[in-house]
Amino acid sequence: MKKIAILGANSYIARNVIRVLRKNYSEYLLKLYDYAEKQIDGEENYTSINILNPDTLKKVDFDCDVIFMFIGKTGSVDGFDGFNTFIDINEKALLNLISGYRTAHSSAKIIFPSTRLVYRGNDITLKEDAEKEFKTIYAMNKYACEKYLEQYHKVFGLQYCIFRICVPYGTLIRGASSYGTAEFMVSKAAKGKNISIYGDGSVRRSLIYMEDLCNVLIKGGLSSQCCNDVYNIGGENYSLNEMAELVALKYNVGIDYIAYPEVAKKIESGSTVFDDNKLNQIIPMNYNGRFLNWINDKI
Repeated sequence: MKKIAILGANSYIARNVIRVLRKNYSEYLLKLYDYAEKQIDGEENYTSINILNPDTLKKVDFDCDVIFMFIGKTGSVDGFDGFNTFIDINEKALLNLISGYRTAHSSAKIIFPSTRLVYRGNDITLKEDAEKEFKTIYAMNKYACEKYLEQYHKVFGLQYCIFRICVPYGTLIRGASSYGTAEFMVSKAAKGKNISIYGDGSVRRSLIYMEDLCNVLIKGGLSSQCCNDVYNIGGENYSLNEMAELVALKYNVGIDYIAYPEVAKKIESGSTVFDDNKLNQIIPMNYNGRFLNWINDKI
């Protein structure tokens, strides 16, 4: 039987990926894992594990076609004070998974979501080999994980696929929110509060609607051609100011431009707009989600 394992099954992206898999890929048996006692949406075939305890990995079914690794901790400034937690959950967790993978002699492909924050910001679109810069512990964690996967592939034949994600928004599951850039703007505006932006809002991002992101991750994960490499996931090109203007117009609020706090300015990434041509040559994607439509559908 075809099987897909999902570690971190209670995370924002994972919950949405599960929904798409249930709807469109019913031929796959899903094996779900996370730390909590139950899967938050009541999904079946769920097992509670502590991935920081290598013994618990004996519960994981490595006899799968694909393993999605969604266990991780996001953050910016808080990583400097909580570096032990960030290293444990972002790096040691993956290394423990890899150790269990090797012990089980698995041939599954590990799908790993990475981040825009590994790039040095630039006004031009960023290809996968663009210059890197790591301004936070989290960014360093993600890039280290990318390199762990590459190393284990070269030395032990581990199969993997890395997807760098810029700014996802939206959800297919009520209550499953990323609390990211778009949700932050909407949450303030929906309460009648002005949207606050550091600087002039000119920095740009690639935005992708959650359903489109899930489709890319799943199609890429299941593609035999999309393997042992790093791929950017594209989307729409928006500045923070353009995003805020659309949200502010919808909710009839203003925009407050605030000077960067000292630390926030030092860790600001700059513009990160992705060139996804490399991925599109393998799995051509039509991104159906539109940020403007999402905003207009909010009320």
